Amino acid sequence: MDCIVPLHRYNGFISMAHSNGKRRRLPKNITPCPRRPKQPPEFGVNLFLKKTSRISEPVHQEDLGFNEGLNMANEEEEEEDTHGVWEADEIEAISSLFEGRIPQKPGKLNRERPLPLPLPHKIRPLGLPTPRTQVRLTDQSVVSRRPSISRKLYKDPSFLIELAREISKLGPDEDVSIALCKKAHFLSKGSLSLTIRELGHMGCPGRALQTFCWAQKQPELFPDDRILASTIEVLGRNHELKVPSDLKNFTQMASRAVLEAMVRGFIKGGSLKLAWKLLLFARKGKRMLDPGIYAKLVLELGKNPDKHIKVMPLLDELGEREELNLNQQDCTAIMKVCSKMGKFDVVENLFSWFKNSGHDPSIVMYTTVIHSRYKERKYREALALVWEMEASNCLFDLPVYRVIIKLFVALNDLSRAVRYFSKLKEAGFSPTYDIYKDLLQIYLVAGRKAKCRDICREAETAGFKLDEHVVLQNLQVDGGNKQEAVPVS
Repeated sequence: MDCIVPLHRYNGFISMAHSNGKRRRLPKNITPCPRRPKQPPEFGVNLFLKKTSRISEPVHQEDLGFNEGLNMANEEEEEEDTHGVWEADEIEAISSLFEGRIPQKPGKLNRERPLPLPLPHKIRPLGLPTPRTQVRLTDQSVVSRRPSISRKLYKDPSFLIELAREISKLGPDEDVSIALCKKAHFLSKGSLSLTIRELGHMGCPGRALQTFCWAQKQPELFPDDRILASTIEVLGRNHELKVPSDLKNFTQMASRAVLEAMVRGFIKGGSLKLAWKLLLFARKGKRMLDPGIYAKLVLELGKNPDKHIKVMPLLDELGEREELNLNQQDCTAIMKVCSKMGKFDVVENLFSWFKNSGHDPSIVMYTTVIHSRYKERKYREALALVWEMEASNCLFDLPVYRVIIKLFVALNDLSRAVRYFSKLKEAGFSPTYDIYKDLLQIYLVAGRKAKCRDICREAETAGFKLDEHVVLQNLQVDGGNKQEAVPVS
């Protein structure tokens, strides 16, 4: 039975068949009505990625007509299927769904997954459970609280000061062991140093020495340089320390803590000569002591003009050191003494060193340096320091106002002197006799007689009496040798 084929599609094929007189069988892929529907592809088989390869066969002249008709049919089918063309990425994604994997972008193929959060039961170490540090027993009386209290009390200042008070309250015939034996189990090495110093402040150097002798018999408390240094300082401050005859050998044999304690005790007790000798022998023996001790001795020696000559060796000792560890208070004390002695270069060097060390000068140090520059008649340099203080928002006190007003009087700057005088009163300070006298002087120079009378009236209200004739006489004398009027209250 002949197969019916539309003439408009396969006219070339029909004409070829009639011309040859032979009947050819149509291929299955161009049948208009397929016998059965196409089966779906097998699961897990990637049919999209299969490469279709066509094997070239020899073409005969009799098949040319058939091929031309077949090509025309294929071209029409390709035009109909252009909208359903799959890309390579889409094909790979669809095939990966069947294979159970997710395609990765080119680059880092072995991607590291983040670790899961640790679980308590998995991070717990294997083996026996850790013992508890604090075990609570059923009977609280069994638990001994003495070790924990002892660890807290052996360095508690209130406990050690209270122990000193108990010792000071003992009768003259009672020994210090009565109070110390009760607290012996709470003490450790270095504990009694604070107790001994407190006994010295209470005026009981004998009890301090007895406490040291008791500590010597306790093997868990002695030897200890802290207790020995505290005892030497207390005895030296109360003039009850026996000074060795050969100080040179003593300074070579004694420890640094003992030497410093002895010098501090002599300075606080007023034995400046012994303290100066000890530092002199320590310098000859190349013993390095704390610079703060030198600063304290310089301050005490600077109070007496007759002893200024002993200050220079101490300043030379400090100047030769490579590392100068001075706190702000000690540095300011040395500046005051050097300014009084006329060593203005030392003041400037110390001030520059302190600022270059990364510290911020205090209001007291600023006042000392301004006064030093005022005495050296470097008014402009002192004024620059005033503006530096203003920029740093320093809180001015009464000595600062006194020095600044004196500086503006020397510069003959009436407006600024009056302005800082008003600031002084706004800050709640009461002007002193020197401030009234300086203001009266600058008003007299400016010819402000009315203001001079107002200043005299205000000073008398404050309890001072200013004599205009004395001020006029002072103006005729050199500024460095002026005679000050005596205040009358």
